[in-house]
Amino acid sequence: MKAVITVTGKDKVGIIALTSAECAKYGANIVDISQTVMKEYFAMIMLVELSGLKCDFAAFADCIQKTGLENGVDIRVMHEDIFNSMHRI
Repeated sequence: MKAVITVTGKDKVGIIALTSAECAKYGANIVDISQTVMKEYFAMIMLVELSGLKCDFAAFADCIQKTGLENGVDIRVMHEDIFNSMHRI
């Protein structure tokens, strides 16, 4: 199973480190990453593998989103099932 993580906010040092550390903490392995800075705004998309997740998906998504809020960035986690179900419509 995989998930897509998006991170947006004002650019500052350590956003990638923060997000990757949270992924490692919960056992989500980063498979691919794309990031850009547009003027002073940071945007990143990560694809993570969930097979090693140390908690259930909802807890992971909630914890990583809370960490983002505490650090001034918006972090969202979307399970791959969301995207797979769109193809069935």
